[in-house]
Amino acid sequence: MGRPAEDAEAFRTLMSAFPTGVAVVTSLDDGAGPRGATCSSLCSVTLSPPTLLVCLTSTSSTLAAIRERGGFAVNLLHSGARDTARTFATPVADRFATVPWEPFGSRGLPWLVRDAFAVAECRADELTVVGSHAVLLGAVLGSRFTEGVPLLYGLHQFVEWQPEYEDGHFTPEPAAPSTPSVSATASARGPGSPGCPR
Repeated sequence: MGRPAEDAEAFRTLMSAFPTGVAVVTSLDDGAGPRGATCSSLCSVTLSPPTLLVCLTSTSSTLAAIRERGGFAVNLLHSGARDTARTFATPVADRFATVPWEPFGSRGLPWLVRDAFAVAECRADELTVVGSHAVLLGAVLGSRFTEGVPLLYGLHQFVEWQPEYEDGHFTPEPAAPSTPSVSATASARGPGSPGCPR
């Protein structure tokens, strides 16, 4: 087994090969001042109830604001928002000095109106500290979408997602057929058939 620093660098290299969308997680501190941080550790957890997961540095002022406010907004950045992604990923004194925002949702959380093509309001439900970061589960209370192409991050660089268009419109691929459950498959094969659970 390698030394911790070598293991961490190897892990960093591994995860850089997994491109993700780029979001800015925002909230308001106890003085109603906006706080925010760039986050590429974002994923859906469950559809019912709508729940997502974000990871933030445990010493982050944005995380402290989320704890105080009890909620946060997830701003999905479009491809023209690379500078904003960098701003919210670096220790700038006032990250909102050059980034316009408007209140969104029941808590009036910061929506980056110029840079986000989608925003979601979340209630902070669960928080677990893992090493240097906090894993935060958020119940999605509402969302809004505008036009935009997502900004991606991978291999230590920002790139623009290139969707496939047909006649100037995005055409998603048809959904894959659902896989039958084990019990349904077993029932179709009949008792004693090869591969049937015993």
